[in-house]
Amino acid sequence: MTTFLIGLAILIIGGFAYGRFAEKVFQPDDRETPAIKNQDGVDYVPMGKKKNALIELLNIAGTGPILGPIQGILFGPLAFLMIPIGCVFGGALHDYMSGMISIRSGGEQMPGLIKRNLGGKVYSIYNIFVIILMVLVGAVFIYTPGDLIVTNVLKQEAVSTNPVVWIVYACIFAYYIAATLFPIDKIIGRVYPIFGGILLLSAVGIFFGLFFKGYQLDNLDLSNLNTHPNGTPILPVFFVTVACGIVSGFHSTQATLIGRSVKSEGEGRFVFYDMMILEGFIAMIWAAAAMGIYNKGIDAGLIGKPAVIGLVANDMLGTVGGLIAIIGIIVLPITSGDTALRSARLMIADHLNIPQKTMKSRLSLSIGMFICVLVILIFAKLSPNGFNVLWQYFAWANQTIAVFAFAMISIYLQRHGKAFLVSLIPGMFYVYVITAYIMGAKIGFNLPYMMANIIGVTVAILYAFVVYKEGDKQKVLARA
Repeated sequence: MTTFLIGLAILIIGGFAYGRFAEKVFQPDDRETPAIKNQDGVDYVPMGKKKNALIELLNIAGTGPILGPIQGILFGPLAFLMIPIGCVFGGALHDYMSGMISIRSGGEQMPGLIKRNLGGKVYSIYNIFVIILMVLVGAVFIYTPGDLIVTNVLKQEAVSTNPVVWIVYACIFAYYIAATLFPIDKIIGRVYPIFGGILLLSAVGIFFGLFFKGYQLDNLDLSNLNTHPNGTPILPVFFVTVACGIVSGFHSTQATLIGRSVKSEGEGRFVFYDMMILEGFIAMIWAAAAMGIYNKGIDAGLIGKPAVIGLVANDMLGTVGGLIAIIGIIVLPITSGDTALRSARLMIADHLNIPQKTMKSRLSLSIGMFICVLVILIFAKLSPNGFNVLWQYFAWANQTIAVFAFAMISIYLQRHGKAFLVSLIPGMFYVYVITAYIMGAKIGFNLPYMMANIIGVTVAILYAFVVYKEGDKQKVLARA
């Protein structure tokens, strides 16, 4: 339990201190934000700080900060330290800077920020890549909450031959369509406070259950630096496995979306940085809960699987409390999938310069995207290994998107004479992670471990050099 508590202290105290430092680096001021200046009643809609923060939290907290830690804790109690350190210095900074740079740049979404800071060639690659990722998020976040509803709420098998599964999918998909097309304050802004209440009740219940149930949480020592049952090395696999609980490229797209509703730059730290710290807290809770239930002894075939969610919830909170906790978890992917598709619509609209004030223009732009989501969903459900394949590539692609964001942030900060190393260093680390992972993974090039790591380190150094040179060039041009 001691290592877990130290990790929580790092997360909370470190988050407070480094959040203030990140704010000092960016230097928010009292200039008019895009939410006020460009108010259109659809996407640029001024909303209160607490509502924006709640929407941001629900947008970024999908099943990643639960399923990731459930698998990540298999590496041992070192996870209790790596999650908070990565969240404080990487994930929260990534989210804060992405959101603030968007606000300072007129509410531009990530593709526009990439084009402005990294150039047209990188922009073309990123734009296609990120829109595909958004569609994948929409599909997998229909699949995962749908199956959780069918198995844990309706108590039925979530198999493709069960018509109830497809009815549940259809209901979630219908909500996503509405959230994509209608003004942000009409759908998302109204239902999220309800979702948020359920989520927080669920998280608090699991947190206190760790102590009341007396779950055994191992402390870190030399004998358990890596306890993964398959002998999987921590680097780079751990950081791809836990993903959203530490750093997620998807978050940058959500921060820029909410950036269009923030009324004051001074609210940014609470809305962006602090909400990622809260997601890190959720990840820590579920890492601890998973370790506790593993130490109590469960079927080996369930370890690291989504079924752990139900086992933990029911063991800690009983039938009724467990159901509330599960509903809180179901909320997470639903409230990420809806804004993922909304973000994709905005990105496409910005790229094609299509105004989004009328329902007709929003619908015509979105229909192809909806069809793609439907096709991917059907494939994932009908193919025996379809969803697992999609999820592995999604996890890797999610971290790859973060690398683009870190590069954009670094160049922006360097151009404006600010401390760009705060983003360049975590950017280098994640270039190593995604490169070494795809080089060594079976779904990638399946190279020997040492070779994959050497390539990862080499590419990371090259990345730092290229980003620094580009930032330096832009700084010189800005002075001219």
